Amino acid sequence: MAQQIAFLLVFVVANVFAIRSAKRIWDDIHLGQPIDRTDQPAERFKRMLLIAFGQKKMFKRPIPALLHLFVYLGFFIVNIELLEIVLDGLFGTHRMFQDSLGGLYPALINFFEFFAVAVLVSCVIFLIRRNVVKVPRFEKPEMTSWPKLDANLILVFEIALMFFLLSMNATDTLLHNSEGFFFSNMLTPLYAGMSPEALHIAERVFWWSHIIGVFFFANYVFYSKHLHIFLAFPNTYFSNLNPMGKMVNMDAVTNEVKLAMGMQGDSNMVPPERFGAKDITDLTRKQLLDAYACTECGRCTDNCPANMTGKKLSPRKIMMDTRDRMEDLGKAKRENGKDHHDGKFLMGDYISEEEINACTTCNACVEACPVNIDPLSIILDLRRYKIMEESKAPAEWNMMFQNIETSFSPWKFPPSDRGKWMNDMNS
Repeated sequence: MAQQIAFLLVFVVANVFAIRSAKRIWDDIHLGQPIDRTDQPAERFKRMLLIAFGQKKMFKRPIPALLHLFVYLGFFIVNIELLEIVLDGLFGTHRMFQDSLGGLYPALINFFEFFAVAVLVSCVIFLIRRNVVKVPRFEKPEMTSWPKLDANLILVFEIALMFFLLSMNATDTLLHNSEGFFFSNMLTPLYAGMSPEALHIAERVFWWSHIIGVFFFANYVFYSKHLHIFLAFPNTYFSNLNPMGKMVNMDAVTNEVKLAMGMQGDSNMVPPERFGAKDITDLTRKQLLDAYACTECGRCTDNCPANMTGKKLSPRKIMMDTRDRMEDLGKAKRENGKDHHDGKFLMGDYISEEEINACTTCNACVEACPVNIDPLSIILDLRRYKIMEESKAPAEWNMMFQNIETSFSPWKFPPSDRGKWMNDMNS
């Protein structure tokens, strides 16, 4: 009974903290502007299945993708066994489903253990890639001490959880002289010389270590980049279905241009308080969801042509800075009231002009992201603010803007002269 009470207490505390963390994430995302992404539900669901569940974009790099698939599937499949562990903890039973499932039970445990071993091996390889091989995209300037530590901690947690699970089964096998657990049986030589009393204690230690580790992981993930485990699904569902090269125009600007040119427009449309985005409150909720869904894998930065040529822009840093700003402002509002502002802004205090001006709007970062994050949309909104609100643009851009305004093209010659090059070719 004492163990049941202890388990119930741990279970309730873990869930209370998880719910509070989930609400914090929800509130932070709702600092942004609402956006309607509920059209074409069938296409959105299909995209979510292919990209989030099927990890379609990951397989552009087959070996890391296969290892990630094992970890991903293992996370969901191995944790099915948690149902039995939780019920055993609440009701004081031992392997509640063993008798009712009969011969199917060891088959299921072997299935779970296969993925436990696959997760363990994959995480060891990932640790080697990060810390020994040192894959270049994990060594970029934005990958400071915390992002590196966070990634390593998660991998170590997962290795420990799988070891606790396999050891729990191994000691339980020895304790009850049972057979049929193929993978955990490989660990039985480690515990074969122990007395029944010691085996019982070891089995309980591994059981408690595994379940407490799972509860700890479930709460830690809300403060980690590994929140993408859950947010990849809504993020891909609500992703932009427009062709990748299509930029979203500002309705107020389009309306003003129409009215100025004598075209049909809405003379009653109220202009926005601010053109573009200065802070996260000017971004959409989908853009803020992008920031929390970021895996920090660096594929966006690895494929960014501006970053390749040594410029300061890193799309991964844009997403990390957006998330940092969202968390900072969300914390300030929770502590000081919802109308509080801490005097800082995303543009300037977190992201610099040099970064956003380096972007070529090529969409390479969007194409590369395995969960359909769109750093480009944030860059464009920040750039629009600098140009339209503060009139800050590189001199070369101002000349281009003037040419477009007067000649309807980036080049300084009238539209009537555009076809002259063809005449020169024919002569």
